[in-house]
Amino acid sequence: MDLVSTRVRIASELRMFLPVNRRQEWLEVVPDGTSTLGHHVESMGIPLTEVGPMIVSGRGVSPSYQLAPGDVAEIHPVHRPQQLPEEPRFLLDVHLGTLARRLRLLGIDAAYHNDMDDPALVAQANEEHRVLLTQDRGLLRRRALWLGAYVHGSRPADQLRDLLERFAPPLRPWTRCTACNGELETVSKHEVEPMLESGTRRNYDAYGRCGRCGQVYWHGAHSDHLEEIIRTARAWTS
Repeated sequence: MDLVSTRVRIASELRMFLPVNRRQEWLEVVPDGTSTLGHHVESMGIPLTEVGPMIVSGRGVSPSYQLAPGDVAEIHPVHRPQQLPEEPRFLLDVHLGTLARRLRLLGIDAAYHNDMDDPALVAQANEEHRVLLTQDRGLLRRRALWLGAYVHGSRPADQLRDLLERFAPPLRPWTRCTACNGELETVSKHEVEPMLESGTRRNYDAYGRCGRCGQVYWHGAHSDHLEEIIRTARAWTS
């Protein structure tokens, strides 16, 4: 390291965000007197939403800290489970529809739209105080966004586990509509009988209905698969 450089140690959990040719533990940056530590980290490709403690010369600093020549900085991932001031509510981008349905199955408040652009997503996340979930690093770097999180994994099961481990939201299975995120209310068979096929009326007696869209639910042919998702999720959070 020369006299004007600063060494930055990147925790292993964050190196996936670095360019392939720079995925190493130690990187060098040159302080310019104006750029903050947060700016340097983002310039490496790491969204600040994924960053936890920043340590310089043994003391914690904020992203606004300005590096000085000779500093040694350590960049750690966000703590898990991540503490929020209130029970987490989520907004998922267009590529995470299956994850949204699984979160709703578990009773987790998960808003989702398949036709919303980035500015609209940021606006809704801010207005409704939802954590914006995405695999788009550029979206997470938008200055206006109050809080977001990168979703790890390509399979819905892996994505779900990542979210449950990061935020540890309380699970309330079978309380939300998987179609629209509305809350389910218990209804009598008589109330929904006109909406049911004859086989359903004959074989099932317990029903729920979404208070928002009116969708009717019962434990049918797919309930074993859905119950397995719930059992697995509970094991991850126990």
